[in-house]
Amino acid sequence: MVTPSIRPIRRLLIANRGEIALRIMRTCREMGITSIAIFSEADRLSPHALYADEAYCVGPPPSRDSYLRADYIIELAIKHQADAIHPGYGFLSERSEFARAVEDAGLILVGPSARSMELMGNKLSAKNTVADFHIPMVPGSPGAITDPTQALKVAQDIGFPVLLKAAAGGGGKGMRVVESPTEFSEQLQRAQSEALSAFGDGAVFIEKYVSAPRHIEIQLIGDQYGNIIYLFERECSIQRRHQKLVEEAPSSCLSPDVRQAMGEAAVRVAQACGYHNAGTVEFLVDEQLNFYFLEMNTRLQVEHPVTELITGLDLVRLQIQVAEGHPLPIQQEQLRIHGHAIELRVCAEDPQQQFLPDTGILERYRRPQGPGVRVDDGFREGMDVSVHYDSMLAKLVIHAAHREEAIQRMIRAIQEYDIQGVATTLPFGLFVMQHPAFRSGNFDTGFIAQYYNESALNTRPSNEQLFSAAVAAALHQEQAAGTQHAVPASSLKSAPTMATEPSTTELNHHSGFAPWRINRGF
Repeated sequence: MVTPSIRPIRRLLIANRGEIALRIMRTCREMGITSIAIFSEADRLSPHALYADEAYCVGPPPSRDSYLRADYIIELAIKHQADAIHPGYGFLSERSEFARAVEDAGLILVGPSARSMELMGNKLSAKNTVADFHIPMVPGSPGAITDPTQALKVAQDIGFPVLLKAAAGGGGKGMRVVESPTEFSEQLQRAQSEALSAFGDGAVFIEKYVSAPRHIEIQLIGDQYGNIIYLFERECSIQRRHQKLVEEAPSSCLSPDVRQAMGEAAVRVAQACGYHNAGTVEFLVDEQLNFYFLEMNTRLQVEHPVTELITGLDLVRLQIQVAEGHPLPIQQEQLRIHGHAIELRVCAEDPQQQFLPDTGILERYRRPQGPGVRVDDGFREGMDVSVHYDSMLAKLVIHAAHREEAIQRMIRAIQEYDIQGVATTLPFGLFVMQHPAFRSGNFDTGFIAQYYNESALNTRPSNEQLFSAAVAAALHQEQAAGTQHAVPASSLKSAPTMATEPSTTELNHHSGFAPWRINRGF
């Protein structure tokens, strides 16, 4: 291995917007690095553009004309003497052609190599790359499927139900669950059409559908000397449309043995593609705590703050140090889990209208405060929530000594968060925090389908349900932390259904919840 040279980063261009751009800039300021922002015409007065040391317009509001203009962004970085580019997440962050163009321009990419992105960016390529590294896989097709007759035979050999997945992308696009042979052909066509529309590649593959899975991911960081460590796991099972809404660390179901096995498997995935910088390996975990490799995200994740809070590490600082050529300053055996963290994505979406995105002016915007509360956002009162970008307004992140304390702190913070002008996911977050299934740790990726409907926000659990959930949670955490094997979710008593709607007096007495404000998103 060629020994990397140390290339100090003194000027960093952040090729992103909003809360993640601000997050990166704050670490830059602590490190004495000049931050260079880019902004579209719609973002001219946005917090990230105003906070940066320097800021330059890259085009009109549509992303394709601004934040996705890779060539222009690189030219801008060179013109203004940036040493490096940090892509954040989304936009250009996982485009290997952008990474290669940055490298070819003589700039440093704060991220993995273009080669690693290529190997891990396609799900089939990723599976083939790690095949010889003893990584558990969900049974599936050996490659992309195009012929419907052949595809049906493969699905029958695997056994229904099966999952059709786009080879070139993620975020739930091009993903279809097929329950029986009679619906297979139609669902295959839909999956291929969605994949082609979303990623420009209609290739799909087939996997065995794992029922009642949990979505758990391992955070990695590696340097350019071959050192890779894992920073424990994040539970990401509360999802809508296969996209995460609530994340926590650590998971409530993993034992120390399973956590170590998953972490070591994730490190082998990174080794398989010669990975350096921050990355995340995603797994499905079944009811018996068997885990299966899903994919690798070759970037910083939206939910990285929960990992920062339980480890005490600044992931962006580590990213920059690794990109400069420094070895990792910490080893695996030095890492410990400190407390519990939960993140709620506060999105401009209406949870009572199937989470449809909402737009408008933030007529009122007041963040929660107090011990253990962190808000990463890129908005301020009076700003326009437009149709051009992602619906996420902020990340509300809580840290406490124990999971139950973190849940109670999250409830308090949600109740303090005052957003008016657009619908938000805050009421849904409160619903999750108060639901017995979540509080007990007995839930999976089917949480919304199983427990949530449009009238669910008008009900609250009874005292008896909350007490049962607390007992189950205590037992679950004690056994997971103190024994060699965690308790499978299937061994816990099924979470009770939601109580009938309590009176307004009961709502106010038990939760401090103001029912007349629910449609305003607080």
